Amino acid sequence: MAGLWQLGVSAPVSYVAAFLLPALDAVLPVVPSETAVIALGVTTAGSTDPRIAILLILAAAGAFAGDNLGYLIGSRFGHRAERRFFAGEAGARRLTRIRHSLDRFGARLILVCRFVPGGRTGVTVSCGLVRYRRESFVTATAFAAVIWASYAFFLGRLGGRAFADRPWVGLLLALGVTLIVSGIVDGSRRILSWHRRRRASQASPLSNRA
Repeated sequence: MAGLWQLGVSAPVSYVAAFLLPALDAVLPVVPSETAVIALGVTTAGSTDPRIAILLILAAAGAFAGDNLGYLIGSRFGHRAERRFFAGEAGARRLTRIRHSLDRFGARLILVCRFVPGGRTGVTVSCGLVRYRRESFVTATAFAAVIWASYAFFLGRLGGRAFADRPWVGLLLALGVTLIVSGIVDGSRRILSWHRRRRASQASPLSNRA
């Protein structure tokens, strides 16, 4: 946590972290990319330095690069990627659900899963595995990267301004909000998925009788 306070528009490490952490997070979900981007917002709260825009652009570019790295891994290393990210029966079932969801929802799923812990990795690698349309993938991940980076960065700035004398409180508050939002998004996704499976199971006996 102490290292986060070294971030700021005057610290060269901030520009490296803004790009590199969101990029690595795509294939290493334990990397605290969202925490870093929020921290950048907190530490720059109240500042109007034009270099803030560079940090935001780098965060979005890193997220975009990471998403496309996940796609590349899925498309180039097929079976290895499947064993790495979708090992076991549970992983195989998750991959099957993602494939079906991509066929149905496409870009919307890519955008939504950007806000689900671990969902980004599963979806981007899966898109490569199933050879999801590259043009559509690039467009969707570009939008997702900009929305995610702006959301995390400005949430951090909001928390930093609200608790200017205690920036760590602003950071914790912003992180709490992201956890709540991620929980709501993931919960909604699971509920919709459950309803679709339930409708499918109810419809199948009728189709069999017909």
